[in-house]
Amino acid sequence: MAAPTISAAQAVGEYLQSPDDLLKIVAFRKKLEKEKSSIDARLKSGVKDQLDATRDGLRKLFGTRSNVQTIKDELETVDRLCSDPQNVVSTFDQISRVSMVHRNFVQTEEMVNNLLDMSSKLDMLEDMLARDSEDILGPAPNILRIHYQLNKLEAFRNQTIHQAKRSSADVRRTLTQWFDRLNKIISAFDEYVLAIAQNILPIVRAGYPDVIVKLMKIVEIEGREDEKAIAMKLVKKAAKLDVAAKFQSMQANARIIKHYRSKVQKCIIESIKEKFEAAYEREGRNPAAFLENSLWIYQDIMRIEEDVVPCFPPSYEIYNLYVREYHRALNDTITKIMADEPEASVLLTLHQWVKDYRKNMKDLNVPPELLEPPLLEGNEQSLIEDYLKLIIKKLDEWTANLMKTEVEAFTAREEPPEIDSDGLYGMQGAIILFQMVNQQVDLAMESNQGLILSRVIEEVNRVMRGVQDRWTKLVDTEYKKQIEKPEEAAGGLVEYCIALANDQIKSAEFAETLSGRVEPLVSDKYRATIHDRLNDAIDGCLDVAKKCTQTLIDIIFNDLKPATKQLFQPSWYEGIMLQIVETIRDYTTDFQAYLHQAMFDSLLEDLLDTFLVTYITALANAPKLKIPAAAQRIKEDITEAYKFFGTYKKTKELEPRFEVLEMILSLLEASKSLVFLSYWSFAKVHGPNVAFVEALMKARDDLDRSAVSEVMESVKRKVKEENLTDQPTIMKKIAIQGTFSRLLARTS
Repeated sequence: MAAPTISAAQAVGEYLQSPDDLLKIVAFRKKLEKEKSSIDARLKSGVKDQLDATRDGLRKLFGTRSNVQTIKDELETVDRLCSDPQNVVSTFDQISRVSMVHRNFVQTEEMVNNLLDMSSKLDMLEDMLARDSEDILGPAPNILRIHYQLNKLEAFRNQTIHQAKRSSADVRRTLTQWFDRLNKIISAFDEYVLAIAQNILPIVRAGYPDVIVKLMKIVEIEGREDEKAIAMKLVKKAAKLDVAAKFQSMQANARIIKHYRSKVQKCIIESIKEKFEAAYEREGRNPAAFLENSLWIYQDIMRIEEDVVPCFPPSYEIYNLYVREYHRALNDTITKIMADEPEASVLLTLHQWVKDYRKNMKDLNVPPELLEPPLLEGNEQSLIEDYLKLIIKKLDEWTANLMKTEVEAFTAREEPPEIDSDGLYGMQGAIILFQMVNQQVDLAMESNQGLILSRVIEEVNRVMRGVQDRWTKLVDTEYKKQIEKPEEAAGGLVEYCIALANDQIKSAEFAETLSGRVEPLVSDKYRATIHDRLNDAIDGCLDVAKKCTQTLIDIIFNDLKPATKQLFQPSWYEGIMLQIVETIRDYTTDFQAYLHQAMFDSLLEDLLDTFLVTYITALANAPKLKIPAAAQRIKEDITEAYKFFGTYKKTKELEPRFEVLEMILSLLEASKSLVFLSYWSFAKVHGPNVAFVEALMKARDDLDRSAVSEVMESVKRKVKEENLTDQPTIMKKIAIQGTFSRLLARTS
């Protein structure tokens, strides 16, 4: 660390810190002068040494420049003497011609000997090549020897052909025939080398990685020879003729460029493509089987990294080549799978497989840049959309076919409905529909993705809702046809409504089972959606079933119209309730036998409501009632109805329902002065119902107009005083007809 800078004043201040220090000034001055003299002496010595070194360096520099000039002059003299030996050696031209003649004699002798020996050499090479080629996955013991000998023969051929360019056509043709066999063996050897290149991984697996090392030696040798030949051709093209003539090798070289390295790489790429195509074909072009049995891809990559890479020079980047081409071949195969429009299960399998592939390649430390282009263009999520579109299409097709059959059976009603194992009427719709639904849900569950399962359930809800809407409209249409045009309507609507109601209950049960099976498998994020959609579908099933039972009730009371029109009419006093009850009993007996118990119980509730509404409405719109005969008949009607419904329901359930008739009967039986009390009991439960009470009082033949007015004034006053409001009871369903409507009803 550098010492802090001290000013002159600070240095003096350190010595003169007290008045007594002034006495030391003389000694301090002498000390400083002594130090200055010492520093000056050292500086002078250093400057002298530096000047001496500079002078010596300059002397050496000048000497070197002189030496360089001398060498340059000598080299120019040598170059001048060498440029034209004829100027120096008088017999040089004769020496050159004799040398050329001698060289030609040697070359001719060598060529003749090579031509004579070539046949036996080719016999040996053919035999070695045949033995090595028998097993392409074998050790190839002779490959380097074959290549060496063929290289020598090929060079001899090239030189001979080049030298014969100026010979006659017959000579050139004869030479071509002599070398024809060599050319065939060279071609066979090239094919053998490329066959090895197409089987690199199998050869390594067979335990002969040294064969690949030999292959690479051959490729490297041929590559260097190619480079030489290309360089010579470039020199020929660029150089002057007199310069090119100095290089005899240029003239002799007629080598065919082999491009072994690029051919080997092409063979590797082709072998990878063929391997993927063979794997796909081996699985019968079954995408699911191909993906399921694709472990070999990762095994190959690991084997390549461990055993193939060491056999290649680093410049080949063979690992990158293999991984890149494996990925591209895989991408081509997946593209082919998608082009064949696979079924929904394959889309889900492929979606999960692509995710696993990316993870596995990351675990193998494969660089991401080698995995281009991304599988499915990096948009594997589109598989989910494609899957859902396919599900929608399939569900819609299956549902349309199912509904076509079911609707035809429901509208034609040529045969009675099927009877299931429980002895109930039924249809096949629910069973077939949920076979389809469960199949798709099971596929979605295999994806282990809550999103997919949730979306499938949403589509199931949509399909079921569509089916339910169609059934609701169809039941309405068929009932309307039976009422308005009974002669055109097929029989059996009651039976088929029972069957449809049972079928919808089955659907609801299936949906509930499905909900219990699926909901525990997903996170809270999707559980609520699945729960809501399936519950909505269940509600829809129950709505259709309810629609069927309501239609059954409508059919009953449509049949009862002739009887219900007589209620509180003169003929009513003779008793028609037994006829009404027996008609209802005929229907309910069949209902109980063939309708699901839960729906039968629901139907009874609605049937009782409809009966009470019909009866009370008829009473509210009745003409004059003969009191007390009317009251007595009402009691008998209540007894008959109570007795009938009592066969299906317990007394404690019926009493609250029939209580309204008892209260109304009390209003009819009460005297003018006591009506108020009966009304108060009625109003506390059912609300004011002023119009109904007024119609009831007017219908009593024992009350004149003034009495009715008096009763109603007290009723209205009580309603106002007690601030009575309407109550949601059965009385809300009672419709009071106007005077004109009553007149029309009587004349119809």
